[in-house]
Amino acid sequence: MAAPDPHKAADPEAVKRHPTLFRAVRKRRNPKLRRTDITVTDDAAVKRAVKAASLGNAMEWFDFGIYSYLAVTIGHVFFPSGNETTQLLSSFATFAVAFLVRPLGGMFFGPMGDKVGRKKVLALTMILMAVGTFAIGLIPSHDTIGVWAAVLLIFFRMLQGFSTGGEYGGASTFIAEYAPDKRRGFFGSFLEFGTLAGYVGAAGLVTALYALLNDAQMEAWGWRIPFLVAGPLGLVGLYLRLRLDETPAFQKLEGGTAHASEAADGVESTAKGDLAKIFREYWPTLILCICLVGAYNITDYMLLSYMPTYLSDELGYSETHGLLILLAVMVFLMLIISQVGKLSDRFGRKPLLMTGMLGFLFLSLPAFLLIRIDGILPITVGMLLLGLSLVCMLGTMSAALPALFPTHVRYGSLSVGYNLSASIFGGTTPLVITALISWTGSNLMPAYYAMAAALVGVISVACMKETAQQPLAGSPPSVETDEEAAELVHAQAPEPKF
Repeated sequence: MAAPDPHKAADPEAVKRHPTLFRAVRKRRNPKLRRTDITVTDDAAVKRAVKAASLGNAMEWFDFGIYSYLAVTIGHVFFPSGNETTQLLSSFATFAVAFLVRPLGGMFFGPMGDKVGRKKVLALTMILMAVGTFAIGLIPSHDTIGVWAAVLLIFFRMLQGFSTGGEYGGASTFIAEYAPDKRRGFFGSFLEFGTLAGYVGAAGLVTALYALLNDAQMEAWGWRIPFLVAGPLGLVGLYLRLRLDETPAFQKLEGGTAHASEAADGVESTAKGDLAKIFREYWPTLILCICLVGAYNITDYMLLSYMPTYLSDELGYSETHGLLILLAVMVFLMLIISQVGKLSDRFGRKPLLMTGMLGFLFLSLPAFLLIRIDGILPITVGMLLLGLSLVCMLGTMSAALPALFPTHVRYGSLSVGYNLSASIFGGTTPLVITALISWTGSNLMPAYYAMAAALVGVISVACMKETAQQPLAGSPPSVETDEEAAELVHAQAPEPKF
């Protein structure tokens, strides 16, 4: 928090009588930048951190994505019933269970990230996700062990959700704290590139299985393959995470030799993961974060997780048909997401986020009307309309959200806010949409739900501050070259008076 203005804190008459004294106090509280205060980033270290965090994130979301793409088959295996809708609702309820424990994971891993280190926490989340996913692939079916099959499925889904609670806050904080101020959007966009890559890998593998195996084979053993693949992939992700270098902030905390600036010393040495302080002092920003993430997650999970099920169960297309179209859309989004990150650095986070929210507000209904038309072209165009709106948020949010909070509460606050919102809104999206369609009989309910979320998002974006090309709150400026650092210092030098 900014230091109080001495002119406001003191008697105005005293300020008039002692202008020199109060000028000295103001300078002491708000010192000008020195060259040693400015962080000059190491380009190789930044790229290494971005690569490891993003690839690890891809591994996590591959594990998480395969469940949603196999929701129909899993419903048949674990929740036998004569009613298809009941099976699907049971499967999506189990999907949502993982999100219910995500806030607990955020509250556990967020403070831990400040105490034992970003790298160790990100490695731990990787291990837990891989174990949970691999174990699901080993669970016997309902026909073999009865209700215990569903119990075990729910338990390991909760383990997945708990580990994911420490993922986004840690990875986005890690990249944000490494990246130079003017390119934080570009580097941050690779985190969501990793998310899309994980989903594409999951969707690609599931699509191949649906194409090669018949329904009986898929339900007997084929569905297990993607979950069992998570074991070796988890080892790869763990290796990448353990090779990460800690951020300078944490190295300073543990008494390392990081070249942290003097201006950040006080901030970096006070990180204690105080959850009570987060809720007590930063609740307005926390609410803003929850609203932004809620609007973003509803639209995200609607398109990337629920859409194949919508196409197959509500519109009667084959599982392969829907997944192939979604795969093509996601690959296209991967090709342009880094350019969206660059645009957010140039024009600001708010214009890009507002474009995405307004896109969902005004294009959701036309998009779903197109998707209902029989034919690959109208379905693809409809999904592209949704995808282009989503990528404006995907490419921007991972740089915008960490900048909402100051350094000493960033990891914990973002983990708590993001996962509370993901739990309430994101993970329940497939369940809510399926239930709404069942109750109303209208297969346009996904469009109306996305429009409602986008309206909340528009208001939230309007309320947030622009943070592009600015230092993170509580941190000194971060630049790419010594020349930029010198320019910043020179810009503060007083003009000579003659």
